[in-house]
Amino acid sequence: MSNLILILGDQLSHNLSSLKTSDKSQDRILMCEVWDEATYVKHHKKKIALLFSAMRHFADELRDEGWQIDYIKLDDDKNSGSFKGEVERALSRNTIDNIVVTEPAEYRVMEDVKKWSKEFDKTVEILPDDRFIATHKEFENWAEGRKQLRMEYFYRDMRRKTNLLMDGDEPEGGKWNYDSENRKPAKDDMFMPKPVQFEPDEITQEVLKLVEDKFADHFGDLEPFWFAVTHEQATEVLDYFLEAALPSFGDYQDAMLTGQKFLYHSLLSPYINCGLLDPLEVCKRVEAEYKKGRVPLNATEGFIRQIIGWREYVRGIYWLKMPEYVKRNFLEADNKLPDFYWTGETDMLCLREAIAQTKEEAYAHHIQRLMVTGNFAMLAGVDPHEVHEWYLAVYADAYEWVELPNTLGMSQFGDGGILGSKPYAASGNYINKMSDYCKNCRYDVKKKTGEDACPFNALYWDFLIRNEDKLKGNPRLGQVYRTWNKMDETKRDEYLASAKAFLASLS
Repeated sequence: MSNLILILGDQLSHNLSSLKTSDKSQDRILMCEVWDEATYVKHHKKKIALLFSAMRHFADELRDEGWQIDYIKLDDDKNSGSFKGEVERALSRNTIDNIVVTEPAEYRVMEDVKKWSKEFDKTVEILPDDRFIATHKEFENWAEGRKQLRMEYFYRDMRRKTNLLMDGDEPEGGKWNYDSENRKPAKDDMFMPKPVQFEPDEITQEVLKLVEDKFADHFGDLEPFWFAVTHEQATEVLDYFLEAALPSFGDYQDAMLTGQKFLYHSLLSPYINCGLLDPLEVCKRVEAEYKKGRVPLNATEGFIRQIIGWREYVRGIYWLKMPEYVKRNFLEADNKLPDFYWTGETDMLCLREAIAQTKEEAYAHHIQRLMVTGNFAMLAGVDPHEVHEWYLAVYADAYEWVELPNTLGMSQFGDGGILGSKPYAASGNYINKMSDYCKNCRYDVKKKTGEDACPFNALYWDFLIRNEDKLKGNPRLGQVYRTWNKMDETKRDEYLASAKAFLASLS
């Protein structure tokens, strides 16, 4: 009996469930670069190049291991442009009894795969993706009956399940979470590790030419291209992070500095999310550095929480709430995404820095995403679906299952509080505290209203008043609304007038 094993572009793992249950001697693997996946949003050029190159390298590794591979390149003459079309063509070329696939990570792809049994008159076996720690059923059981689905409590269950940073039944160090120690602003005279960079080999060079030819109108700079495209290279990135950046990662994970794109961040998420690195193995190596005394507990816990806590949690929310989730717009925001999100051409230095590096590197770290580009979009009343599609398009690590809850839920409060207990709204003061952006900005962060005032200051209050009916009952915002109510009426009018004038200038 012969199986056709479809491997998707974010499943580049040798321990994939569909490979573990298959037979090299008689099964055939299908991998395909398809137009539908590259263009359902206009993905960053570097993101497309990363995935196509990594897929081609992975296919070569599988061939070397003795697998029979059908690999369809984007510019192959008969490429149908879709997963369904390529499965249909593979069935016509080969004698196949069953189709096997590890479950797709994105809802729309899963819905397509579910139809294939009827459409192709074949058994389609959809296997669980056991690279994740929590199964869908485990998350559903955890969520059942809870009024609030707070990540912190789910994270504790994942710690217990993995035994990471556990001292018997108790958390290492006596606390589950050391986030309060991870909010130090960085200084520009500190040593900053430089990311590991790789010269494109012949395969990658071929992919770069393809992307430049086929996706010239997509967002972002294609070159210089230095991403890892193999498991071996991604492991080098991990090795360097553990040695050079992890010890300071915790302290400065929320910091931002002009001209410093990476600081002490790992740059591992593109490789974890496409399968070149195993998330649990990464966490075990991070824990080992702590046990050897090389890394402080706040850095170790902070990193592990991002992987087995937040990453697993947003995946659980995504599959629990889809397909309705993507349509949510709790605050009924309907403004258009400003053009400068695509160009970086704005006088607001914080936004210019975050967007420029996104354009150049297909990367920005989590505080730039949450508290700069995300915060501004929410304060400005941008339609959260437009914000979601922007984030999905521009980042190399973005896939809908992880990006949508982070953007629509956490960043834009579009889900009304499923992920976050309150909107992550902040004035310019937060950005000034955690960065040096404000020192060289045209706008004055200390000025609250008027033409030269930091736009975040007036937009913050305008956002709260504009959405007062929906937010005033939130217990975490009670003090904020009391401050507004005590404010001089003239001052309140100045805030709202400044916000109105600035929003008008955007359109």
